[in-house]
Amino acid sequence: MKTSVMLGTLALAGLAGAVQAATLDDVKARGTLNCGVNTGVTGFGAPDANGNWAGFDVDYCRALAAAVLSDPQAVNFVPTTAQTRFTALASGEIDILARNSTWTFSRDTDLKFDFIGVNYYDGQGFLAPRALGVTSAKELDGATVCIQTGTTTELNLADFFRTNNITYEPVPVATDDEAQQQYLAGACDVYTTDASGLAAVRSSFENPDDHVILPEIISKEPLGPLVRHGDNQWEDIGRWTLYALIAAEELGVTSANVTEMAAAPTENPEINRLLGTEGDLGAMTGLDNQWAVRAIQAVGNYGEVFERNIGSETPIGLARGLNALWTQGGLMYAMPFR
Repeated sequence: MKTSVMLGTLALAGLAGAVQAATLDDVKARGTLNCGVNTGVTGFGAPDANGNWAGFDVDYCRALAAAVLSDPQAVNFVPTTAQTRFTALASGEIDILARNSTWTFSRDTDLKFDFIGVNYYDGQGFLAPRALGVTSAKELDGATVCIQTGTTTELNLADFFRTNNITYEPVPVATDDEAQQQYLAGACDVYTTDASGLAAVRSSFENPDDHVILPEIISKEPLGPLVRHGDNQWEDIGRWTLYALIAAEELGVTSANVTEMAAAPTENPEINRLLGTEGDLGAMTGLDNQWAVRAIQAVGNYGEVFERNIGSETPIGLARGLNALWTQGGLMYAMPFR
């Protein structure tokens, strides 16, 4: 088992090394952004009946396409599973992966990827039927647990049960859809994944109130988009597009006022630099100076993206929590535009 894991790791590293840099040139020549997304997680990334993708991660892809290609619709959404996502990125099938992926040491180094930032601070939890009668994950001794293979949740789950001296039986699943089907069919007592994913899954149930997310958060899951090692220009563009959305919220720039604010310099020099009315930040990444304006026009600022897709007024009903701005008690913090 250890040998096969090592060979898989080396194969991914080899694929990443084989993919040439200049992703920006490839995207422009193609005229579309190939964005790796989930196979379907309500609120984060899922197609509707007509095949139109929407969600928190999808909006990031559209913001990036607007910044680079001046068209938020110029995105080819490539569904990936937990097992296929990293191979798709390493091989060049996708330009960027925006799919509820946790930033870890080995993924950042051994697999030769670069996480461009955190767009959602999360943690692993447990979803259980209310009828099961448990109020704590520590009461799950002997439980069967649906869990996606190829994820950080496998190790976290094993660590949690070992630390608490209790046992479990894993029920492996490949996708969120399969996990939901198995869980509802009673093939497992509980389902474990990121707490945001559990909220998304529960919101799709016919009777959401019949299911409870247990109070324990057993891990740190900093989720964010990632790119291949070796193309610093593309990494910079991806990172600063995310920061542009976060900074826009902090600076009061919204989808409703960005066009007006970008028409002439304001009294705030950082807003001016962000929106391209002062300085020449766009040229430093190979873009024009209105790249951030287009990104914000396309999807709004970070707060708008959050509330529209997964916020407290949506069926998923997530509070900002750690994902509030740093000025409001959270961890969301954009590096300075200067």
